Amino acid sequence: MSTQEKILAKLIEAVVEYEEDDCADAAQEALDAGIDPMVAVMEGLAAGMERVGVLFDTNEYFVPEVLMCADALYKGLDILRPHITLDANIPKASVVIGSIQGDVHDIGKNLVKMMFDVAGWDVHDLGRDVPLETFVEKQLDVKSDVLAMSAMMTTTMMGMKKVIAMVKEKNPDCLIMLGGAPVTRDVANLFGADGYAESAGNAVSEGIKMIGRLREFQKGDIK
Repeated sequence: MSTQEKILAKLIEAVVEYEEDDCADAAQEALDAGIDPMVAVMEGLAAGMERVGVLFDTNEYFVPEVLMCADALYKGLDILRPHITLDANIPKASVVIGSIQGDVHDIGKNLVKMMFDVAGWDVHDLGRDVPLETFVEKQLDVKSDVLAMSAMMTTTMMGMKKVIAMVKEKNPDCLIMLGGAPVTRDVANLFGADGYAESAGNAVSEGIKMIGRLREFQKGDIK
């Protein structure tokens, strides 16, 4: 096992075992070893939180453990984030994000939130089990570029379609991104969304593409 693999494994274990000090130490060790801080975030911290999601789904972990794991993750992120170089050519954007009404599972949403945060976006996190109207009210209040919604059940997923309709009626230029276990790109298209995040790793790039397409359209480059 290489030095990088060993350090990434330490980051994963520290998150899963909710060891805040160990997570901070492993994050510093990653920097000292010359590991790309974004790799440490994605393949260390985020990978650890994905394992926590599995433990939560199988009832091995419950909400208190998940919250402590998140605290450990952010200890590591505090060390790594200042060393992540942002692309100056990418405009800073804003996003309103939350798990749809009826959904209390927010681990995936929190990973996506973290990636937007790391990328320098202005993030407005509504949390989990968010009433449909709250998404609309918050988006109109802060005038975010993107509204991102997560669902983990097919039953709650249907609420996304209602939110999209309400938001688009009041602000047609708002870009909607969907994600979550039951959501596919076909479902996102069917509901009238502008984008689909298959994973936390591609959420930011998808958001940037959506904004780019909108701006090209507004300039008349797309007919």
